[in-house]
Amino acid sequence: MKKTDRRSREQIVEPLNPTPEFMTMGNGFHQITSYGALIVGEKGFEYYNERTLKDFIQIPWEELDLIIGSIYFGGRFIPRIAFRTRNNGTYVFSCRKPHAFLRACREHFPAERIVRSKTMTIESIICRHSTRV
Repeated sequence: MKKTDRRSREQIVEPLNPTPEFMTMGNGFHQITSYGALIVGEKGFEYYNERTLKDFIQIPWEELDLIIGSIYFGGRFIPRIAFRTRNNGTYVFSCRKPHAFLRACREHFPAERIVRSKTMTIESIICRHSTRV
């Protein structure tokens, strides 16, 4: 019996961007953590799982509401980037080059809609625990 490649049986997805402007590898935190390619292009953002071609996310720039970055140590460390859409919720990713990734997104998405996430500070923890007494 002839062996067939698993990928040849799966339907290939039509890319949102004809030519990618920036590409890096990273993790997608939806359902189960998966590793794949994060692509920024002229028409939107794309994520393709490395193992399963059916597992992909394509978000046009018009559909995005906010891009949220978890920023620590004055911007030196960005562990996660979230994309909040208008209708379908929030998608969270981490990537190898987050600074360059956000710069590429800023070329196509308004800079005032790329925001920092709310982080826990020592002062907020102390204030929260002191009011519970």
